[in-house]
Amino acid sequence: MKIETVISDVAKKFLEKTQNKEICIFSHFDTDGITSAAIIAKTLKKLDKRFSIKILKRIEEGFIKTLDKNKINVFLDLGSGSLSEFAESGIEDVFIIDHHEIFQKIPKNVHIINPEILDKQKISSSGLVYLFCKEICPIIKSLKVAKLAVIGMIGDCLEQEMEKLNYNVLKEGEVIKKRGLLIYPSTRPLNRTLEFSSVPYIPGVTGNTKGVLELLRETGLKPSKKGYPSLIELNQEEMERLVTAIMLRNPKITKKIIGDIFLVKFYNKLEDAREISAKINACSRLGDSVTALKYCLELPKAKEKAETIHIKYKQNLISGLKYVSEKDKIEGKGYVIINARGDISDAIIGTIMSILSNSLIYEEGTTIVGMAYYSNKIKVSARNVGNKGRNVRELLNKVVAETGGEAGGHEFAAGCTIKKEKEKEFLEKLQKNLEIETIKIN
Repeated sequence: MKIETVISDVAKKFLEKTQNKEICIFSHFDTDGITSAAIIAKTLKKLDKRFSIKILKRIEEGFIKTLDKNKINVFLDLGSGSLSEFAESGIEDVFIIDHHEIFQKIPKNVHIINPEILDKQKISSSGLVYLFCKEICPIIKSLKVAKLAVIGMIGDCLEQEMEKLNYNVLKEGEVIKKRGLLIYPSTRPLNRTLEFSSVPYIPGVTGNTKGVLELLRETGLKPSKKGYPSLIELNQEEMERLVTAIMLRNPKITKKIIGDIFLVKFYNKLEDAREISAKINACSRLGDSVTALKYCLELPKAKEKAETIHIKYKQNLISGLKYVSEKDKIEGKGYVIINARGDISDAIIGTIMSILSNSLIYEEGTTIVGMAYYSNKIKVSARNVGNKGRNVRELLNKVVAETGGEAGGHEFAAGCTIKKEKEKEFLEKLQKNLEIETIKIN
């Protein structure tokens, strides 16, 4: 069975089950989850359905028991790791649109769209939600939400998969694609873009105003009366000089620094989709998912607020990266563990691990694990450099099975939560399993 058939079948059941019933939407708090929520919100409003939206960091223990059984509960970009709990919940119908790995049997009361049970196609939840909404609302093109699916895909680092899907999402989102330097935003002055560049991380430049100016002097790029040009304003020769200067500072970046830039019309202005994605993510990570959702819906007052939050978030990331560079780490063959405890927020530890895994500071295949306190628990985020090597989702699942906690995610990007009192035991078992996995890989 193809994913298109599953989407069509689930869409028919959804329309049938939601007649005269209120819908409760629960969506993940990252860019993919927020854009998913925005897409379905616009669609349900057009269909004149009664609904509410709640943004979640994660499905906490016992949460499913609190759900209203008389309403239709829909989970976006989460839920695939809680199937056994849904089976025992007594809820008649649960809808899940997700792309995370499944390790439990799908119960009869769950209607799920997830490529992991079919062809394991690489598509974001926002992409799946868009295709689902096309089924339940044929005039969806008039809602201008396809661009949100593109932003969600980029938020989950799936832009390379975009054209492989062949679902006309790029065309329907009126996306302009350009080839260029993969530093965002490509539409802002170059000096500011370089200073806050975290993907890729540029040693001596990221977070360093003086380092930025030195790099620009090297490349012969000078400001006009209006300031420095943006990336998309550079000619080929200027772009080549800039790429060379960046690669001299981090030779491991190689050709991965060049790729596709996606520009979308947002608030009536052409913007870099990566920056929009980063702003949505920043709002949620700093505890303001409401602004993130309003920003996706292009509500006037949300734009300025989202931009202010994004600036603060970038400053937090730069501080976090500096902390990590100076912090003692637990290192072994093929792995690095960074236990930040309370020095880095749990909301950004995953982002920092992603930045490090993309920075190529470490060898391809290296597993990077970050840990940060929140409340009486610890958030753990694991990434593989170059999306190669061991399956970190299985690794964390195995350790959590021994120490207690909850795990989820993907093959090369996963996370878990454990109780703070289990910190020492978790670290010991994690290191032991990483050593075993290294032997297996070799």
